[in-house]
Amino acid sequence: MKIPVRALTATLAASALMATAAVSVAGPAQAFPATSKQTVINYLKSITGNHIVSGQHNKEPATSPGQYTQQAHDITGQWPGLWGGDMMFNSTDVANRQRVVDQAKTEWANGSLVALTWHACSPTVGATCNFDGGVKTSITNTQFQQIVTGGTSLNATWRSRMAAVVPYLKQLKDAGIPVLWRPFHEMNETWNWWGGRSGTNGGAKIYQQMKDYFDSQGLDNLIWVWNVQDNPAGGWAGYYPGSNYVDVVSLDAWYKNYPSASDYSQIQSIAAGKPIAIAEMGKLPTAALLDSQPKWTYFMIWSEQLRGNNNNAEIQSAYYLPRVYNQGEVKF
Repeated sequence: MKIPVRALTATLAASALMATAAVSVAGPAQAFPATSKQTVINYLKSITGNHIVSGQHNKEPATSPGQYTQQAHDITGQWPGLWGGDMMFNSTDVANRQRVVDQAKTEWANGSLVALTWHACSPTVGATCNFDGGVKTSITNTQFQQIVTGGTSLNATWRSRMAAVVPYLKQLKDAGIPVLWRPFHEMNETWNWWGGRSGTNGGAKIYQQMKDYFDSQGLDNLIWVWNVQDNPAGGWAGYYPGSNYVDVVSLDAWYKNYPSASDYSQIQSIAAGKPIAIAEMGKLPTAALLDSQPKWTYFMIWSEQLRGNNNNAEIQSAYYLPRVYNQGEVKF
């Protein structure tokens, strides 16, 4: 079934903003054709230093995988240039993963890039779980080593969890949709079961193993996004799985509203020329931030933080900044 392209109709608020400022407005978006991951990577490289793609994450429930993107449009009259979703964790949302995949297909057809995160349940608990005690949980170093060691029960469990996600990602591959895939996010944090383990046998190893496994399943549409949080402890490079395993280097800005000059420098150093991005943030970027840190290639506002941490004027201002590309402006 052909998916209709959404018309970009400006809201009254956005129209009022346009009346007082010289801004570029996205025209009707064109559906993206089947595209290789390298095309998207090359696109991110091409806008490095001059433009940034607007992004909006959509968290649970999986039955409403476009609710926060809709909010952004309601306020600005623009659709984000990047849609974000999640493979989810609790039983109801996992049962509705297809809704997330269908939304990803719709967003791509409408002319937006696609990003997916996965808040995976720990292999030490059930295949579905609550966030607290399932995703946000601690496991021992012994348990973690068993997860990443072939032949153990926990490794078998983890491989079965990854296998369950493959058919959904394969649908996107078959549709010619590259996915900015961000597994094991905030690897330098300890709120999650995979995090806080620096070095080659830590978070880097489980990331490498996932990429190797997904590669073996033919998922060559995945753009591998490595991610840390702006933890002031630093040492982010200790969690890096290596340039052969990463396509985009990203930062989550939560300790403060915006990445510091030091954060920006550290991410660039790790990236060594790869595209960089702000994969999660709660505050919409300003012109001053983007002018001082021009190499970020996309930003992603976290779900409820769109309205919870920004007023309408701030949201509108960000979407109409000359540097910001929204849906209809992202063109390969």
